[in-house]
Amino acid sequence: MTEVGIDAVEIWTGKLKLDLPGTFAPEKGDDPEKYTKGLGLNNSSFPDVYEDIVTMGANAAKGLMDRKGLEPADVGRIDVATESAFDHSKPVSTYIAGCLEQVYDGDFTHANKGERKFACLAGTQAIDDAYNWIRAGRNRNRPALVITTDTALYARGDPGEATQGAGAVAMLIDEDPSIVALSTDQGYGSKDETDFLKPNQQFPSVDGKRSVQVYLARMREALEDYESVTDDIELDDFAYAPFHTPFPGMVRKAALLAYRHVIRDTEYEDELAEAIGRQPREDDFVDREAYEEAISDYMDELKTTEQYQTWYDTVVEPTLGLSREVGNWYTSSVHIARVSALRDALARDRSFVDETLLVASYGSGAQAEIHAETVREGWRAEIEGLDIDDQLAARYDLTWDEYEDVHDVHEYDMDVEREIEEFTQPDGEFVFTGWGRMNERKYEYVE
Repeated sequence: MTEVGIDAVEIWTGKLKLDLPGTFAPEKGDDPEKYTKGLGLNNSSFPDVYEDIVTMGANAAKGLMDRKGLEPADVGRIDVATESAFDHSKPVSTYIAGCLEQVYDGDFTHANKGERKFACLAGTQAIDDAYNWIRAGRNRNRPALVITTDTALYARGDPGEATQGAGAVAMLIDEDPSIVALSTDQGYGSKDETDFLKPNQQFPSVDGKRSVQVYLARMREALEDYESVTDDIELDDFAYAPFHTPFPGMVRKAALLAYRHVIRDTEYEDELAEAIGRQPREDDFVDREAYEEAISDYMDELKTTEQYQTWYDTVVEPTLGLSREVGNWYTSSVHIARVSALRDALARDRSFVDETLLVASYGSGAQAEIHAETVREGWRAEIEGLDIDDQLAARYDLTWDEYEDVHDVHEYDMDVEREIEEFTQPDGEFVFTGWGRMNERKYEYVE
């Protein structure tokens, strides 16, 4: 059976930066550590005046196609995952294809195009779709281009405001992949929830406390479902575990839950028993409330153990590097977590081929998916080819007043009466130029 997976990846970040401890915290009257230690964030990325989900997605896609030497005729499918779409009918993929056709010979007339929606999970679902399309033999020897692109914008003053972010990831899904091969084994946890949603509105309605609970519940269900098709998961099976990362603080909660689940009835639990006891078993309690209280106390102790901290620092912490500097990218968040893991392996000069990642994706509403990926021979060259460090260093550092201006520009219903000039100069990229006769958004390529 021919392997299918991620053959190439490219990242594009919004070109503006908001310094959370240095600019956001003082304005809010908060301790900077509320953001750096509590949320686990240093900076957020924002789109400049001429940027949006189309330009970021198209720029990421162009970077990938140029590095791989691809033309439109070489691509059989374009899927875009986003929860920041501005049209209820026309998919973002058509806008991105139109942008790319401005700079390449030929067109994407032959390419199947679509838009995936399931909150932040949609990017992983789009990869699944591309995988199935290739495995079904419908691709005519052409790879699929999967693009995740979002502007995670919250109303000013919203509790989620500090977690904002903007950026895109383009991934080439193909046979004999260079980066990771996808497993056929998957686990799901899904339930109708109203934890985070946007009913005909740009800014999300969020039940913050409930959202955390739902995230953890769906992750636990997905892990259990994954185990049902793969047998028990061993702690040492995975080199890294990239999680959906709305902010790193959320991942700390999910990682602790996963660790507790995986070590249950293993030698690792036995080794910890003398120090913190064995995990509570629900059958030993008269009611669910008492059991959950006991579990909570156990996990409070578990996270302080050297055994857990060593695992977390090795397997999870390295996946958070990019998220700390860019904030929440919604559909892209788990995919920059994967890249962060691979960058860590590169920095450590790990051989890494044939090692396994356990990837945990999540979308509010709510569904989690867990699957495994096996690292392939070409991963090093692909990760070395990324220029994300240069992009991050080049971002314009916003003042508070400038941040408010940018926020207003990108708020769909905001009638900005004053002209807001761009903060950076576009160079070799797609830009938003205004609206057409049917209120469609227009784009052009700036040399």
